[in-house]
Amino acid sequence: MTDIKSMTIEELSDLVVSLGHKPFRAKQIYSWLHEHLVTSYDEMTNLPGTLREKLKEYPVTVLEAVEIQTSRLDGTQKYLFRLNDGNVIESVLMHYKHGNSVCISSQVGCRMGCRFCASTIGGLTRCLQPSEMLDQIYRIQTLSGERVSNVVVMGTGEPLDNYDNLLRFIHILTEEGGLHISQRNLTVSTCGLVPRIYDLAKEKLQMTLAISLHAPNDEKRRELMPVARKYSMEEILNACRYYFSETGRRITFEYSLVAGVNDGDEDARELAGKIKDINCHVNLIPVNPIRERTYVRSTRQAVENFKIKLEKCGINVTIRREMGSDIDGACGQLRKSYMEKTESEK
Repeated sequence: MTDIKSMTIEELSDLVVSLGHKPFRAKQIYSWLHEHLVTSYDEMTNLPGTLREKLKEYPVTVLEAVEIQTSRLDGTQKYLFRLNDGNVIESVLMHYKHGNSVCISSQVGCRMGCRFCASTIGGLTRCLQPSEMLDQIYRIQTLSGERVSNVVVMGTGEPLDNYDNLLRFIHILTEEGGLHISQRNLTVSTCGLVPRIYDLAKEKLQMTLAISLHAPNDEKRRELMPVARKYSMEEILNACRYYFSETGRRITFEYSLVAGVNDGDEDARELAGKIKDINCHVNLIPVNPIRERTYVRSTRQAVENFKIKLEKCGINVTIRREMGSDIDGACGQLRKSYMEKTESEK
């Protein structure tokens, strides 16, 4: 099945010509899909009726919102979307002073097995198509009536485990003819698939790469993240140095703080020693407790102390502002509770 919303203008042009129409029609179709965010060919009013009829053989990917939760605290909205095959994924709209940010999923489920993450319970179902990644943003912009200015690929899934679709998604999102969101306003998060970090560096994109580090050494990292058994911290940090040398873009290190596991003074000192020569920024995240795990979030004081220790070592650091803590805020929680409810009703 041809996924028309995942096509480049060049591919669309070939399709339009094969249907017996002029290549310039491709630009019009592309604009309707990615700029005006229409959901059917009937809305593409400047196309000839004959072309519209022929195009109906190529369904437009449109996600269906099955649940929207809105935080009473800060207006954060969590969306649960149903895909054409019945699978569900989640996305989040967050309001900041600098604009609206959307966090999207890149896979249905995840096979990385990080111990503190609800997304990975149940494993990987499948990768998302570029159209399904894009339409999370398109539906949120349409349903909320608000312009999205920042995109974070940090929801369910490991983006670099869906590498080719991710690249295509980035190009359609950031280039002219669509929403044209600046690459500098895009962040892609990875648990550290080293070969793909090198591949991504060679693309020389101007997006931010965020690495889920979550530990100061291999021993602790292996306890939290199975991927650490495959790639050592040294390999990951070398890949980060290469990424910076190729793109000039500062690396973000995500660090989820778990009480008594990775939040001590010694952990902070060891982490600082490992990353001090990298142009980076550390984002501290008080871990979201999930029912299936015994992890407890660090106290506010422990988080502050960790931040101060890193700063004393010259590391640029922030504590992530909690958004939507009164709704199913943690990654994968809304999808998981929906699936459990659906299962119990069968």
